[in-house]
Amino acid sequence: MATTTAPDRARAPIIISALLGPDDFGWLNELRRAHFPPERNQLDAHLTLFHHLPPSIEPELKQRLSLLTRCRPPTAMAEGIINLGRGTAIRIGSPALALLREELAEAFADLLIPQDAAPWRPHVTIQNKVTPEEARALQNRLAQEFRARPVRITGLAAWWYRGGPWELLARYPFR
Repeated sequence: MATTTAPDRARAPIIISALLGPDDFGWLNELRRAHFPPERNQLDAHLTLFHHLPPSIEPELKQRLSLLTRCRPPTAMAEGIINLGRGTAIRIGSPALALLREELAEAFADLLIPQDAAPWRPHVTIQNKVTPEEARALQNRLAQEFRARPVRITGLAAWWYRGGPWELLARYPFR
């Protein structure tokens, strides 16, 4: 088994996600496990803020995340179902979390990949890489029972991405 060396870490991009409260994580993760093709599901449910930040910003990123989480947790709501074309997600609304993300996006604007520079659509993917028909069927079924509900955001996390499951770099709980 190969071990990870410091140079390997330096080459890995960084992902930033919001940490969900245990009850909300459990609900969303159960949906993901039930509907995400198991052979493709390498991750638990997650709310991604940034998909690919350069590893060179790690020291500054850690400092910024530490400062951003010195406040009270942002309020958030599960607001509805999103059609991803070949998948389904739960839309998450949180103006306060969007402002935190915007602050980070401005700080690292010149380093963002197009996906991260585009307008942010906060969501938790519960199904992906299925046929559009399968996705629409799930969306129709979920829409019948879906009710907006609060979602607890407990912190932010930074992860190394190496093509498979994410490796935790650091967690930053809100005060």
